Amino acid sequence: MKFPTALLAGALLVLSLPFIAQADERPDHYKGEASPTLDAAMTNLGEYNAQLAAILAKDELGPEDTAKIHELTYTLENALAKIKSEVEELEETLEDVHVASERYEVDVVKTQGSKYLDGAAKLTR
Repeated sequence: MKFPTALLAGALLVLSLPFIAQADERPDHYKGEASPTLDAAMTNLGEYNAQLAAILAKDELGPEDTAKIHELTYTLENALAKIKSEVEELEETLEDVHVASERYEVDVVKTQGSKYLDGAAKLTR
């Protein structure tokens, strides 16, 4: 008995679904160190960049090295995400200072200017 082509293709698709789903799923991964604050993010960035640099300085990288780099990237990604969100907030604060300075809103310039400088100082330490 011959199966119609469409029926055969459908059967193959249904049988392959578990394998397709597994290919899309990633194995359990590291979560990395959290960066709940800008200070924590900057600390993690410095420490984990140093670890990454030490590994990359080797003449040859082995599987253990690339596995360690893979693990480090999770913390670095967390740190950069926090830094990015903080920088976006700083941009908004600086824009408040900019607009207030055009309007001669001295109180806003002073309060938002101080807030901006406090945040920016954490990025330039």
